[in-house]
Amino acid sequence: MVAKRIIPCLDVKNGVVVKGIHFEGIQEVGDAVEMGARYAREGADELVYLDISASREGRNTFAQLVERIALGIDIPFTVGGGIGSVEDAARLLDAGADKISINSSALADPSLIGRIASRYGSQFVVVAIDAKCVEGRWTCTTHGGSRFTRRELFDWAREAQERGAGEILFTSMDHDGTRAGYACEVYARLNELLSIPVIASGGAGSVQDIVDVLTIGRADAALAASIFHYGTIPIPALKKALSDASIPVRL
Repeated sequence: MVAKRIIPCLDVKNGVVVKGIHFEGIQEVGDAVEMGARYAREGADELVYLDISASREGRNTFAQLVERIALGIDIPFTVGGGIGSVEDAARLLDAGADKISINSSALADPSLIGRIASRYGSQFVVVAIDAKCVEGRWTCTTHGGSRFTRRELFDWAREAQERGAGEILFTSMDHDGTRAGYACEVYARLNELLSIPVIASGGAGSVQDIVDVLTIGRADAALAASIFHYGTIPIPALKKALSDASIPVRL
């Protein structure tokens, strides 16, 4: 049985890790390289770094940060934010990232997924989807959740897979930062729809929340930020609890 993955997410703005609620109220929480190295030591399976400022100057600075991260950790890490071309992806992969994550740019130009996958392989391409439930419909957003699109979550996730995505990282904007639990029914539906791994993001507040999304939600990985950044649930304790609940994890 394939082990479930625990993935801390580090939102980076100007080289510093930050966190908010519902994508707003951003506060600084620590150094990007130091926090990543600590999570690697504690047993995280992977890391995700998202450049939430994503200006052109910020992307260049972010590439330099990625080089420092690659030197400081020994686990896979994904980077995203402001990747709008194959060249942008190449810059970050060449800097040492193991995968890249695309979101707004993929919705604007879905062919970007296939072009990056053709050059590097699907295993390098994570398509991130930020969506909000509006009148019963999960509507995809862009630009850090600030702009709504006409795309619907499940149709877009299926298309992203068909175009060459290796994983889907879905964040429920309704749950993000609330620590009130994941949207488990949505992840279960995505699991039934897709043949590629689904990473769950948005809402982790307790060990039980993560148990639920990995079992009821059938997610392949649980991504979280606040509970790790603020020490609510140490990764070793979380993994032991998951193992005790008969969920396969790497200890």
